[in-house]
Amino acid sequence: MSLLQRAATIAAIFASITGLAGASTPGFALQINQPINAQPASMVPAVAVIQTSPDATTPAVDPADPAPSAPKSTPSYASLADAVAAQSDDDASSDELQCLAGAIYYESKGEPLSGQLAVAEVVINRSKSGRFPGSICSVVTQPGQFSFVRGGRVPEINENHNYRVAVAVARVALADAWDSPASKALFFHARRVNANFNRTQVASIGNHIFYR
Repeated sequence: MSLLQRAATIAAIFASITGLAGASTPGFALQINQPINAQPASMVPAVAVIQTSPDATTPAVDPADPAPSAPKSTPSYASLADAVAAQSDDDASSDELQCLAGAIYYESKGEPLSGQLAVAEVVINRSKSGRFPGSICSVVTQPGQFSFVRGGRVPEINENHNYRVAVAVARVALADAWDSPASKALFFHARRVNANFNRTQVASIGNHIFYR
């Protein structure tokens, strides 16, 4: 091969290499200039405009979970007599009920039902007032308060109609099943007693006057 031919061959090879380099470099640069974590532009709006139905936000209910119970409400009655008649005929089943029924029986048996309920209200109000003992039995047996108490105890009562009524009235009072006109009373006395009470009278029922 002559010197001229060699020179032509070298020039041709050099030209080929230069062309290849020029063709590949721009493609590499464009690839580097693209964001590495680029996502298709249409995906972002598609996620942003997804609408959910109202039910989709409601948490699933586990069938094993018990259904929420409705709050208990006190039955309504047309009259106090109806409320008393609706009570169980069972004997007083707790000390609290026995003490309250005893106070009603000894202090107001034979009185109108509203008068018996008012006596019960006085005992209950005292137990909640902070000015008297904090339980119904302690209020009833407090020395110097109720004359029927003997030796710090409520005397035993034979089963009779008046006592059954007293137990029923006590149940009504404890359940707050009827509003008493003496609902705020803390004291009472018989009409025949000439008591000079420096207190506010709240009711006069049957043979008793009630004060707060």
